[in-house]
Amino acid sequence: MGLLAGLVIAGSTACTPDSEQPAQRPSPPRTHLVELAEVVRDTLRMSTLYTGSLRGRRSVRIFTQEEGRIVRLPYYEGDAVRAGDIVLELDDKLLRAEIDKVVANRRQAEINIERLQQLLQRSLVSEDEYIRAQTALQVAQAEETVLRTRLGYTRVAAPFDGLVTQRRAEPGDFVERNVQVLSIVDPTSLVAELTVSELVMPHVTPGDSVSVHIDALGDQRFDGHVLRVHPELDPDTRQGRVEVELKPVPDGARAGQFARVKFYVEAFNRIVIPFAALRRDRDGEYVFRVDDQRQARRVTVRSGRRLADRVEILEGLKEAEQVVKRGFLGLADGKAVTPVERSDGGDEAAVAAGG
Repeated sequence: MGLLAGLVIAGSTACTPDSEQPAQRPSPPRTHLVELAEVVRDTLRMSTLYTGSLRGRRSVRIFTQEEGRIVRLPYYEGDAVRAGDIVLELDDKLLRAEIDKVVANRRQAEINIERLQQLLQRSLVSEDEYIRAQTALQVAQAEETVLRTRLGYTRVAAPFDGLVTQRRAEPGDFVERNVQVLSIVDPTSLVAELTVSELVMPHVTPGDSVSVHIDALGDQRFDGHVLRVHPELDPDTRQGRVEVELKPVPDGARAGQFARVKFYVEAFNRIVIPFAALRRDRDGEYVFRVDDQRQARRVTVRSGRRLADRVEILEGLKEAEQVVKRGFLGLADGKAVTPVERSDGGDEAAVAAGG
């Protein structure tokens, strides 16, 4: 009897309906918290460093314009020359002999002209004969001019003050026409020649001040300015050439030395975003732009120059748009987001996690 009562009680307990247990509330959907930044237009002020080599902007290669034996070549590499100094002299004996011959022919032609002119006045010679004599005189005069010009080519003077950098022949050598004998460079015309990115080229103009460091001369910085910006870019590297002039040229500076040049560039009216908002993967650069429905949209962009914590955007964004700056953990294209104010103490995981 006692056993039966126990079973009845146990069965009654087991048959209690589930509806009498308290119901559980469904969990609210998790919110993806993000920190946003506005796309703005601003002026980027930056300094950028490029390297190159020093070279003499004013230089000349001395070529022979006549053939002959070198009788004088007084200067060697490193020697200083002044404008007008004779740096090359060729044997001119043969040319002088030819000039003597032509001068004699020219004088004879002049005598013939005087004689024929008198005869022509008395109608003793024809006018055609007199004209032929005039032509012979003109030919003799032209030949004399040519030979005297060639004689001048046997002595070559330095065109400006400079230093000899190459000597490629010796006295006694026989040289033909158009053979290089010497090279002269003006050491006061040194420039640093650089290759500069296409992104910087539009912001560099002649006259801009720069800072120059020449490794061979220690830690000292020298003042320079942009002398020339070449108009074309290399289609393979997307870089252009810029020449920077040093005035005055530092003591010890030589052509061929390594130089580092710092440009101070201002890029006006540029679209910029925080650098932290720019993302990269194997498909390229992108950002997450937040639309009016508070959804994150992946947008492909092309970036430009970076300055500190900001970066220039060349393509893909417009002014006043909103992009995600923090909260990328778990963020995907089309995901709803909730903007939050900046919290300096939080980390990426905390921003992305919702309540």
